[in-house]
Formats: sequence, C-alpha cells, structure tokens
Amino acid sequence: MLELGGSSKTAQPQGDLIKEISEATFMEDVIDVSKEVPVIVDFWAPWCGPCKTLGPMLEQAVTEAGGKVRMVKINVDENHQVAAQLRIQSIPTVYAFFEGQPLDGFQGALPQSEIRAFVERVAAAAGDGGLGEAVEAAEQMLAEGAVVDAAQTFAAVLGEDPTHAGAYGGLIRAHLALGEIDQAEGLLASVPTEVAKAPEIEAARAQIALARQAAEAGPVAELRAAVDHDPDDHQARFDLAKALHASGKVEEAVDELLDLFRRDREWNDGAAKAQLFTIFDALKPQDPIVLKGRRKLSSMIFA
Repeated sequence: MLELGGSSKTAQPQGDLIKEISEATFMEDVIDVSKEVPVIVDFWAPWCGPCKTLGPMLEQAVTEAGGKVRMVKINVDENHQVAAQLRIQSIPTVYAFFEGQPLDGFQGALPQSEIRAFVERVAAAAGDGGLGEAVEAAEQMLAEGAVVDAAQTFAAVLGEDPTHAGAYGGLIRAHLALGEIDQAEGLLASVPTEVAKAPEIEAARAQIALARQAAEAGPVAELRAAVDHDPDDHQARFDLAKALHASGKVEEAVDELLDLFRRDREWNDGAAKAQLFTIFDALKPQDPIVLKGRRKLSSMIFA
C-alpha cells in the first residue's frame, strides 16, 4: 500500500464491464450504474507497484463473475477531487457501490482467493432477481432431457439479463443437445465481449468443438482394432479417443489421450494435451474425470 503522489499516465479503456473513468463521469458510471448492478471502483496510479498486481487479479475476478458486477478504474493522479471526497489516503484502495451507496471495500493488495471472495460477496449482496434460480431450474430440465423447456428458460433469463454467462452457456448446450451445432456456434459468436471469457462460455466453446468432432468420428471397433494391431499408430489412437468421447465414454477417451501423451507428447504439435484440455474445459472443474485426468497429466509433465 503506497501513499499518494507520483507522476501521471493515462490508462487505456477496457470496455463496458471494466473501464477507465474520470471524476467527471463518476456519478454516471458509478452511482447511476450501481442502482442496477454493483460497481467496484479501483483507485490506482501508474507509479503504484501493488496496483499493478492487484488490478489484473481484480479484473479477472470481475470477468469471472459473468456480468454480476462491473468495475471502473480511477487514476488518482488525474482525479484528485473524487479521491479527496472519498478520503482515499493510500492506494490501492477498492470500494464497491450498490444502489448509490458504498457497500464494501479494502485497502492494499490481496491474494487472488480473497479478491475473488470479495467480488462474490459484492455480487451476492445485490442478488439477481431470481435469475440464478431460473438458470438452476433450466439446468435441471436439461439434465432430465426436457431440452426445449430448458432452452426457453435460458432464453427468458437472457431477455432479463443479456450478459448472464450461465444462461448463455446453458442455451448453447441446449442447442447442442438438440443436435443444432450451427445454431450453437451462432449463439457463441453473439456472446457479449464482457462475458466471453467466463467459465460457462469457455465450457460451451469446448463442447461445440467436441460436438463437431463427434460428427466426424469413426467406428470405435475399427479404430480399437487398428490400435491393437499397432500401438504406436498415434493417429489411430487419437481418432479412437475422439470416437470414444463421441459415444459417451469420456473416461476411456481421456485414458487413451493420456496414453498417447505418454508415448509421444510432441506428436502432432501436442495434439493429445490440447484435446485433453478441451475435454476438461467442457466438464465441470470438480468432475472426477477432470480431477483424475489432470492429476495424471501433471505427473507425466513433471516426471
């Protein structure tokens, strides 16, 4: 944490979800916007070392929140008045505003885990008007095979909140469940920039890639025979992994890719590792297949 002072340098704007503002637009960009969604304000300066560490971590946590919060950055060297009004004595200082009032805040650099917890706390305090519950209900419909009903619910949530990453990811997966890969890709292309890197969107992107592969997968029996005939036929093993995944045998697909990586990690520009990451991204982070697969892959990488 550093005392105020130093030279100034203008930072570049970063879009609607995270952007650089001045005190001239503080009322519009912070107070007014916070009446609809929480706004986190990062007071920083170019000469502040801890700010350079905190800023990117805070931006990452805000991005991962998928539009539930917004963030603005204020250079205190260029905006003395608002810093004085809010009694900013040292930087970095972070305030969260909701409904026009300060909601939470902290000073100094924090570890990523505490920053993420802060952002989640701010988002939870604001609530989402029941949209989270609607998305959970739609996920349950999707899991039970009521795909059309799930798609309609996801779409209704997006009608209320066009930047809801969970609803976007769910609607994309609903199209995939209906075999509508082109529609899923079109929807992915329309995802707002501010949530394009959210985990739900990354998962949907990976699932689209796997769906495309499934449409081109060969017969499992023939590919298995080819691998049994020549265990060093890397292309056959890679194709077998894709075919296994397409048939729903995800864990077996992961095992084949791990075996391929063990045999030749550089084959086809590291295709086995890349395919493993695509499969992991498409699953939930705590899925046992992901946890087991990542552990085995790490043991081979660092052996």
